[in-house]
Amino acid sequence: MRPDRFKKIIFSAVFLVLALSILLNVGLCSQLRKYYTLLYAVELDPLGLGIFQDPPSQETPDENLQTVVFFGDSRAAQWPTPNVDGFWFINRGIGNQTSAQIVSRFDVHIRPLQPDIVVLQFCINDLKTIPLFPERKRQIILNCEANIQRMVQQSLDMDAIVVLSTVFPAGKVPLARRLVWSDDIGKSVEEVNAFIQALSREGVIIFDAAKILSDDTGKLKQQYSFDTLHLNEQGYQALNAEFIKILEELEQESP
Repeated sequence: MRPDRFKKIIFSAVFLVLALSILLNVGLCSQLRKYYTLLYAVELDPLGLGIFQDPPSQETPDENLQTVVFFGDSRAAQWPTPNVDGFWFINRGIGNQTSAQIVSRFDVHIRPLQPDIVVLQFCINDLKTIPLFPERKRQIILNCEANIQRMVQQSLDMDAIVVLSTVFPAGKVPLARRLVWSDDIGKSVEEVNAFIQALSREGVIIFDAAKILSDDTGKLKQQYSFDTLHLNEQGYQALNAEFIKILEELEQESP
């Protein structure tokens, strides 16, 4: 091989390595900034009480409408308003929150609204931490279950009907997330969902979102996945198709 050609190959290889290194570092810096932004935001407002600065009036625009409030984490926050008459919808979901954060803001974000129906969807942000704290697995699950019970009871105490959603299944785990992921997350979701199923009683409707969204292996169907933990538009359409049926039944039963 001619020396000048060999030099060009070496130069090209070095340039490619440097370019890839720069791109990788830019990506890491972006992720690091995102992580610290989230971390510091939580430190400044641990419960997210300042997120909803201008809460809607306690009264619906029409006294004949029933007030429905979505409450929970990002999965609740991203839940689109169903296309159904007879209801007024408010969303009080906040992304990245654990069940402890969510239950702690109930009195601020839910009670003043005096909803007729409370839709609960949360716990994945607790359960996704299990691979990092395996020794605390049992306590993490028990905390989820205790907070679920507490929010159900608080809603019932307001004479609201509870639509308690099972925890959405997780989807495909990308390579970058596998270091902080394990099969224990899926198993824990199933355990919490079994607990949720057992809470069915008067005033508490179990909405089995996991059954609607899961494939034969118990994972989130690919056609419903936006990313590992979140649904795309099609996923929420599938949920709302069944959720609307529940609302229509409740409207028929209302005096």
